[in-house]
Amino acid sequence: MAETMWAVIVDADAPLKLGQVDKPSCGSTDVLVEVKTAGLNRADLVQRKGFYPPPPGASTVMGLECSGVIVGVGSSVKDWSIGDRVAGLMAGGGYAEYALVDQGSLYAIPNGMSFEEAGALPEVMMTVWANIFDRCQFKAGETLLIHGGTSGIGTMAIQMAKHAGAGKIIITAGSKEKCDFALDLGADIAINYREEDFEAVVREAGGADVILDMVGADYVQKNISAANVNGRIVNIAYMNGSNVEVNLLPLMLKRLILTGTTLRARPNDEKQRIRDAILADFWPAVLNGTIKPIIDTAYPFEEAETAQAHMAKGGHIGKILLSRA
Repeated sequence: MAETMWAVIVDADAPLKLGQVDKPSCGSTDVLVEVKTAGLNRADLVQRKGFYPPPPGASTVMGLECSGVIVGVGSSVKDWSIGDRVAGLMAGGGYAEYALVDQGSLYAIPNGMSFEEAGALPEVMMTVWANIFDRCQFKAGETLLIHGGTSGIGTMAIQMAKHAGAGKIIITAGSKEKCDFALDLGADIAINYREEDFEAVVREAGGADVILDMVGADYVQKNISAANVNGRIVNIAYMNGSNVEVNLLPLMLKRLILTGTTLRARPNDEKQRIRDAILADFWPAVLNGTIKPIIDTAYPFEEAETAQAHMAKGGHIGKILLSRA
């Protein structure tokens, strides 16, 4: 009989609850982590609605990142041992007692860093690097526009861009509190989209070279307008909708790149490439405290329903976690 563990269960339209599922077994390059924290991501909300299923072979349990302690290792695992404190990214399974993480998607938790702090890092850092620095080839001196500037991804994008020598960092957010927080974190201009037209403000500020967007809908055309010649625009979500009517002529005239990515279904070797780049270029700043995790709230796993409702409402700043640390 298979061993079991507790996990957060989705049951039709019922509230999330803890239940029993089979405990996973390590593949050759996996480690088994006893989970201390699991990070919430909007992809979890979409998956719960049935629109973002896990890739083949991944756990059907929600949760794309976790922190914890290694309690098992696969036969081909190198550099990791039972007892190591780690945080990592995976394609599913974080909302559980135990989770599998590929060895190439792991980070060692620095001395003095809590499980909660470490658990807030993998998805945001890997998403920011993959989109802003890899896909869009952001360079020192350029202007970056970040929509959702106080989300988990947004707060990390501010810090990583600043560390990389951004010429100007512009963010959008939905309240004065959020705008003030972003400015304190390192943004140069914070636009309250409820009170100002971000397109006009960005154009007046000299335009944006790279734009990170998770809103979609009418922002697509506005982003094209706000972008500089040779600008790069990347969508990582479409919170307000993905079906849009767009005038593409400026795309040609400005020689723009309009692209989009996801991280979840990428092969493990590609995730390791992203992880390795972060370790080389940004992890020293994590170790010295220049780049830090921003945590809004940590809920017990038993309160996963409340945690997801908090995320869906949209008032948070930084990461929301489930925690038993």
